[in-house]
Amino acid sequence: MSPTGGTPFYVAPPSLRRPPTNTTAIFYRDRARQAESEAATATLDNVRTRHLRAAKAWDEMATRAEKTAERKSVNEEAKLAAEMNEDDD
Repeated sequence: MSPTGGTPFYVAPPSLRRPPTNTTAIFYRDRARQAESEAATATLDNVRTRHLRAAKAWDEMATRAEKTAERKSVNEEAKLAAEMNEDDD
């Protein structure tokens, strides 16, 4: 049952839950390396180009995920500091 007593709320199974950001960035980097590897073994120019574009995109997503995780950490620390200062007053 839901907290309000209505219909049960949905809880995603573990396989569908979003992984932590640092794991996501690692996944993106792994996919970039995989695309680079596939580009190196590609015999057709257009296939090689496609894999290199994919590798670049995966690397950019990893960089964004890392920056987002860093900003989130900074924001959480600032929020905690503000709450502690508020409690001191």
